[in-house]
Amino acid sequence: MTSSALCQTWEREDVGFESIQSRARDLANKPYVAPNRDSLPAWMNDLSYDQYRDIRFNPTQALWAAEKLPFRAMFFHPGYLFREPVTLNEFTSTHQQQIRLSEAFFNYGPLISKHGDLPADGGFAGFRLHAPINNPDYFDELAVFQGASYWRALGKNQRYGISSRGLAVNTGVEGSPEEFPNFREFWLRKPEEKHTQAVVYALLDGPSYSGAYQFKISPGNATIVDVKAVLFARSEVKRLGIAPMSSMFWFGENSRRRFDDFRPEVHDSDGLAIRTGTGERLWRPISNDTGKVDFSSFDMEKCDGFGLLQRDRSFTNYEDAEAAYQMRPSLWIEPTSDWGPGRVTLMEIPTTNELSDNTVALWEPANTPKPGDRIEFSYRQHWTTDADPSQADGHVVATRTGVHDWQKEQRTIAVEFAGNGLNQQSETALTPLVQAVGPGAEKVKIQGVTVQSLPEGRWRVAFQVAPSAEGGKLADVGPVELRCCLKRGENFLTETWAYRITP
Repeated sequence: MTSSALCQTWEREDVGFESIQSRARDLANKPYVAPNRDSLPAWMNDLSYDQYRDIRFNPTQALWAAEKLPFRAMFFHPGYLFREPVTLNEFTSTHQQQIRLSEAFFNYGPLISKHGDLPADGGFAGFRLHAPINNPDYFDELAVFQGASYWRALGKNQRYGISSRGLAVNTGVEGSPEEFPNFREFWLRKPEEKHTQAVVYALLDGPSYSGAYQFKISPGNATIVDVKAVLFARSEVKRLGIAPMSSMFWFGENSRRRFDDFRPEVHDSDGLAIRTGTGERLWRPISNDTGKVDFSSFDMEKCDGFGLLQRDRSFTNYEDAEAAYQMRPSLWIEPTSDWGPGRVTLMEIPTTNELSDNTVALWEPANTPKPGDRIEFSYRQHWTTDADPSQADGHVVATRTGVHDWQKEQRTIAVEFAGNGLNQQSETALTPLVQAVGPGAEKVKIQGVTVQSLPEGRWRVAFQVAPSAEGGKLADVGPVELRCCLKRGENFLTETWAYRITP
């Protein structure tokens, strides 16, 4: 029924979300046992970065390839940083089998001139799914599950960038170490000839939560991942993050800190988009200027969607033919169950390079679950390069800021909007609405507000922010939250630009 490298025995088993959920409940009722990071042979643990990359999966051994089914699966070799083997299973409507670690799955390159035995009960570092996305005759990478509870996905003409994970626990909480629960075991449904969705189940376990996850992955121009999860709380935590995502932002057109780099911008995502249950749409440009970890929270009774987006889609914004940042997907989340009240939280971490993710967005429920609680939620992920998955017509396309030498206590800000509604003929002029909000708003004054039509259908709102006190210094003002949008009469035509200026 499957590849010869497996050499497995199918067992009659009814695999479904309910059975995975039952296993997660059983785990939660027991003390947490951390994975053994020393279970692998020393030669695997001691692999260097280059050696690990020199172990390649043998495509001829891909799961389901010989049967010419619509999806294929390939596996990651354990070792190097991935020292906690993950169990992989294949299942059908009536049977399942464990996929055993086998040398036949892999090609060992010249950097691995000699290697030791593979453990008979060894698992894998993860897996990746393949499907025809860009060409009907070629199976592209569709999704990767590797490391803790992380996964990434791709749609048509996309490059890997932003990452998702199953759960965020105590992310950014001072005095409490962050937890990284692991997907301990996966079940991969064997597809049938006409299936358009890949189905995967996962068992999550960590010090504070265990859980069951279901993934339904639909490849396309935008790849859709429908996620369903049930969690069981072992202990109370200070911050629980639902549908968390991690991305990279080094610098962009709004950055005040400049680096010695030939590229105009370097980022996988350039802003956080939010759609609240009241219909309000927000855009928070990402920043990396303050030199410290920054948090922004947006409270609401109901969330209709949020995500870290890559809106700059022109090559000239990046000038990087290798990294191709203009092809990195946005990740937009739509709740498909009632999440209740809570907040979207954005964490921005300073960085001096593009090597690590430094931006996190997540949904934080208003009420943190108590030990013994069962939490159920679902959502839909859009991995997309669409211009605006948040569905805002009038949207922010650029944020620019600077201070002139001759006006050192006055910061100029230019916010650029685009959208069909902005360019419709009307006798009523566009009106900008710019204001400072929240703590410290009274310390600044906004002046010189103008609206200007730009080429390519853009509209720029420009203004200056200065200390409200006579003779005041911008450095003494402290962080201030700003809001900006465009109206025509009483009608709001754009999302709300939400930005924080700092000294």
